[in-house]
Amino acid sequence: MLFKRKIEICAPTTGRLLPIEEVPDEVFSSKMMGNGFAVSHHHGKIYAPAAGTVRTIFPTQHALAVELVDGRSLLIHMGIETVALAGEPFTIAVQENQSVTTGELLAEMDVAAVEEMGKETMVIVVFMEEQGGNCLRTDGDIQQGEAVFHLK
Repeated sequence: MLFKRKIEICAPTTGRLLPIEEVPDEVFSSKMMGNGFAVSHHHGKIYAPAAGTVRTIFPTQHALAVELVDGRSLLIHMGIETVALAGEPFTIAVQENQSVTTGELLAEMDVAAVEEMGKETMVIVVFMEEQGGNCLRTDGDIQQGEAVFHLK
C-alpha cells in the first residue's frame, strides 16, 4: 500500500511527553514493537491520537489497536504491566470496529488505583509498522490533542 497522505499523531492525554526510549519497559524502549512515544503524569482520560477504526480491544482492557485511515496501525497501551490487573482500573468508551475521530474519548484509567497496585500509569503510543515521519516533539509538558508526530 502506498502512503501518500501525511497523518498527524496527537497526544492522547495531557501530561508529560517522553520519548519511547525512556519508557521503563524494554519491550517498548527497545522499539521491539515499533517506534512511538509516551505520556506520563496524566489525568486518566485517553483520547484517540488520530482518526481511524478501533480494531482490537485487549480482553484486559489495558490496550487498544487503532487502524488509521491509510491502513497503518497504532497501539495505545495504558500503563506498564497493567495486563495483570485484569481490566479492573480501565473503562473502555468505544467498541471494536468503531470509527473514531482525533480527540474522541477511547478509555479512562483510574490512575490512583493503578498506582496503588504498584504499576506505572504512563500511556504509550506505538506505531506498529515501520514508518517514516517527522517527530515534532520529544519531551516536555503536552496538552491532549497537540501534534507529536507526522507520519509520511
